Formats: sequence, structure tokens, C-alpha cells
Amino acid sequence: MKTIVVCAVGLLVLASCRPVAKMDAKKSAAPVRVAAAVRQAVPLELRTFGTVQALQSVEIRAQVGGPITQLHFQEGQEVQAGDLLVSIDARPMEAALKLAEANLARDRALQADAARESARQEALLKKGLAAQDAAEHAHTQAEALAATVTADESAVATAQLNLEYCSIRSPLAGRVGERRVDAGNLVKVNEQVLVTVNQIQPVEITFTLPQQELARVLAAQAQGPLEVSAFAAERPDLVNRGTLTFVDNAVDAATGTIRLKGRFENAKRTLWPGQFVSVVLRVGLDANALTIQAAAVLPGQKGPLVFVVKADQTADARFIKLIRTYEQLAIVGGGVAEGELVVVDGQQRLSLGAPVSIVKP
Repeated sequence: MKTIVVCAVGLLVLASCRPVAKMDAKKSAAPVRVAAAVRQAVPLELRTFGTVQALQSVEIRAQVGGPITQLHFQEGQEVQAGDLLVSIDARPMEAALKLAEANLARDRALQADAARESARQEALLKKGLAAQDAAEHAHTQAEALAATVTADESAVATAQLNLEYCSIRSPLAGRVGERRVDAGNLVKVNEQVLVTVNQIQPVEITFTLPQQELARVLAAQAQGPLEVSAFAAERPDLVNRGTLTFVDNAVDAATGTIRLKGRFENAKRTLWPGQFVSVVLRVGLDANALTIQAAAVLPGQKGPLVFVVKADQTADARFIKLIRTYEQLAIVGGGVAEGELVVVDGQQRLSLGAPVSIVKP
């Protein structure tokens, strides 16, 4: 009788333990978030660094000497082509112009008189009333004075040009830099930089790529214009987009790189000459790339790996062939198949064969 009671109690205990075991197994499943491996079109990009350059940069220098009478700009001011920047004392040039014009007027009068005398001597020679040498002398005098008039006209043009040089104007639209002189300073011809004007709309970005990428760039460029993106490290959200405009005609033998340039309209003026920026050159499109979320990739001793959720809700560790990354995507060449669920959050709590519980995003 005692034996029957003990067995009944044992069966009762066993029956009561089975639901508890199932509940413990469910609680031990690690919560994870997953995303499917999918095939999609992914741009092919080359990433590097570059330097912003002004599309045009002009050092303003004096073309005539003299004291500066007035500066017509403020440092950092925006100017247009033709805007007056610096005035140099024009009085010596005005006097030189008047002297040149007076010489021209005098010599024109002498030349006209010589021309009349030459014509008169020619007429007398035909009538036999003048000697041959007198006629030739009058003709020579007329030609000499005509040449003098031409020289005087050139002197007047030079004097007018020097007078114009007393008003220094901006040759381009851009931004004025730091002034190097003040009003009252005496400047000499082409000796000192007065101010620098940089064109910052548009701008250029110069960057380099390894020579191994040259063939890919040239092949892509043959298909059409290539897009270049640039952003500063401190503001990755401000992305500027431009077009590749220049590929150098030689590889730098010292560094094994090729020099390129991209042109950017810089409408928001977030690119500044001399600035160091990250550059992304798009060279094509991988139309059928197998992608997973980059957050799913973990470093392993034998290479990058991911955890895949199998049909039985357990984790399987897979080593993958990581080709490259693009933004938040990892492009893989093996290790996972299209449609498989890859763990993107919670991998740290997993091991091979561990049960998982998928958490909906």
C-alpha cells in the first residue's frame, strides 16, 4: 500500500514539473532584432579625402606706383566683377595724359603742314618748277611726322591706361580677404599684394585616389558625368554634390596616386577654400548586390561573422565574405542566403545553437 502511494506522489510531482521546464526554456531565449538579407541596387563608391579650393583666386597688385588715397572695401566683403577696390593718387597720371595729348596735337599740326608741303613740291616737280631732291625731302618730312603722330597716339593710350590703373577694380565676383595695406601707404608697381579675392561660388575640391582605381574611374567617366559628394567631418549631414571635372594626365610616381578635381556650386556656402573634407566618388551601380544591415556584422578570429536565426528559432553563427559597406548596409559575397534572418541587435547574448526570441521593431 505504501508503494502505491509513493508512486502516485512521484507521478504527481513529475507532472507538475513539466510546464515549469517549458516556461524556463522560453524565458532563457535571448531577445533579438532581425532583418532579412536582401538583394538590391547599391551604388559603387570610392571614398577619400580632399581639399577645397577657390575656383579662381586673384592677388590684387598695383600696376602704377603712388600713394593710396582710399580703400573701397571691407575685409570679408562680397564684391562683383568691376567693383572699385583701391584708389591711387591719379594726379601724376592725369598730368602725363595732358602732356601726351598736347604732344599729339602739336605733331598732328606739323604733320598736316608737312603733308601739304609734300603735295605742293610734288605738283611743282611735275611742272618742272621744283628740284627732285626738294620734293623727296618734303615727302620724307611728311612721313617722319606721320610716324611721330602714331607714336604720340600710343603715348596717349598708355597715359590713359595708367590713369585707369589708378582705380583698381575686382576682376571677378568673390569674397575679399584680409587687406595688406592702408590708405596713405605708398605702393610700387607689382611689388606688394594689396588684397586677395577668392571666388567661392562655385568651388573646386582636389583629391587623390590610388592608381589601381584609375581604370574604373575612366571607364565610368566614359559612360557620362560622375557625381562627387563632399562633407566636412564635423557636419556629415551637410552633403554637397558636384561633378568630376578633371583627371590628371599622370600618376604621381612618389605616392602612386592620381589627382582629380570636382566642381561644386556651393549654393549654401558650406565649403570654404582650404577646408579638409571627406569625398565620395560614385563610379557605378551594383544592381543585384546581396546586402545585410551593417550592424549585424561582428569581428571574429577567422573574419567577420553574423548570427542567423534558423527555422527552429535558434542562432547559427556564420562567417561571411564582406565585400564592402555602403552607408548602413554591408555587401556580402557569401555566408548568408537571400531571405535569411540576420540578427542586427542582441548578438552579444548569443552563442551557437542558443534559442532566440525575435523582437518586432
